Amino acid sequence: MQESGEMYLETIYMLSLKNPDVHSIDVARDMGFSKPSVSRAMKILKEGNYIEIDENSHIQLKEKGLSVAKKMYERHTNISMYLMKLGVSEDVAVEDACRIEHIISEESFEAIKKHLETL
Repeated sequence: MQESGEMYLETIYMLSLKNPDVHSIDVARDMGFSKPSVSRAMKILKEGNYIEIDENSHIQLKEKGLSVAKKMYERHTNISMYLMKLGVSEDVAVEDACRIEHIISEESFEAIKKHLETL
């Protein structure tokens, strides 16, 4: 899965935590993307069996998509927290975590999680 797909899935997951009725327009608004761009991405995610879209245009994460979304969300929150504990401002930590979460190795991420537990 490419970084952009991971970002879409994580966004859908985060939006669904606030309101279970997620639509493409919600994703577009949250990510700052155009509705046509999001529609193309939703089509690709649906074809990849990551999401399903019902007759009311509600987007639901399927098991495969939920797994990726939760992984990205966990990485995002832990890396953000770690950077803030190092003294990085919240805005910068959140922005940096958004980039780091897609490229960090599992080994490095697990080390960060383990270190956070000791703080």
